[in-house]
Amino acid sequence: MKIVVLKFGGTSVGSIKKIKNVSKIIISYLRKKFKVIVVSSAMSGQTNRLVKLTKEISHNILPAEYDSVVSTGEQISCSLIASTLNEAGYLSRSWLGWQVPIFTEGKHSHSRIVNINKKNIVNYLKKGGVPIITGFQGINSQNRITTIGRGGSDASAIMIAKSFKAERCVIYTDVDGVYTTDPNISPKAKKIKKISYEEMLEMASLGTKVMQPHSIQDARLHRIDIEVRSSFNNNPGSIITKKKNISKNNIIRGVSFTKNDSKVTLVGVKDRPGVAASIFEPLFKNSINVDMVVQNISSNKKETDLTFTIKNEDLNKTKKLIKKNNKIKFKNLIIDDKVAKVSIVGVGMITTPGVTFRMFNALAKQKINILVISTSEIKISVLINRKNLKKAVDVLHKEFKLDN
Repeated sequence: MKIVVLKFGGTSVGSIKKIKNVSKIIISYLRKKFKVIVVSSAMSGQTNRLVKLTKEISHNILPAEYDSVVSTGEQISCSLIASTLNEAGYLSRSWLGWQVPIFTEGKHSHSRIVNINKKNIVNYLKKGGVPIITGFQGINSQNRITTIGRGGSDASAIMIAKSFKAERCVIYTDVDGVYTTDPNISPKAKKIKKISYEEMLEMASLGTKVMQPHSIQDARLHRIDIEVRSSFNNNPGSIITKKKNISKNNIIRGVSFTKNDSKVTLVGVKDRPGVAASIFEPLFKNSINVDMVVQNISSNKKETDLTFTIKNEDLNKTKKLIKKNNKIKFKNLIIDDKVAKVSIVGVGMITTPGVTFRMFNALAKQKINILVISTSEIKISVLINRKNLKKAVDVLHKEFKLDN
């Protein structure tokens, strides 16, 4: 069978009018003789509404009950899509995760798909049916509904595409592809026709909001090509694929950024083996993600200044954890909550000298001071004052000829 998996995000199914538009997209693939498996998110805003309901009951609601509540949004959208197709004369029905079934393991709200029973769906496809499967959810070994985390419908679609050996996996959203940077920040942003898993993974983790990083990682591990396109127009999308399929003409593929970061500096920390672990252990135990880390040893080698970044929403908790941590001693705690992280990403920088100089020189010409630097093989990130964010994105976009 020639199978295609189509995933529709919340904005694509946000109203009955949009759901009718989604059904037209599905029918267009059926007319091309594809067997279509649809994965849908909840209607836009629905999951947030359900989360709010759980908090009105308790801020410590049992994880299993939380998942049972927030997973119901997809049930509504899938049933509405199936009903729209039935109304148009096509055989279709909705499938909840446990009805497929889709098996998961791991903690509630953060589970992972480990197996998909294909038999029922395959039989339905052979009858000419269009299965509309709820994304974001599955069932664990205790027969409880679990969810895969925010953005989990993308992960559902990718794992379904792998399991059914689909010819393609198309992610429909409210943007028509992956751009060199956020068009809302830089009007000169250009759509990227093809981008590697590795580049997309870095861009997603650095602020690009097209897909969640763990979904891209799943696609990379299972070598599933993804097309990202808009459900609101017929423009070609962007293909996320293997590095060998990418043109080497562009050294840098995109400029990503985040603007909800805080810089934390511990001054005069007594330097000894294990001090960094002592600082970060309570943050880890409280699920606080630490990003850029810089350590400066004093000339007498007895003290160190340690700087790291976290998300703004974790700042108050981080300050409390550091101040009550009796395993460490330091002279001062300095906080800067008005910073932004700007990153350039591209597999071409591995073999191209001078990329670091060009980035730093371009920022220096605009009198943009760099506070912290972090690098990997395919990205360079710098922390700057948030007021310089747009200027930094524009100058780097131009420096690496992404305007062209």
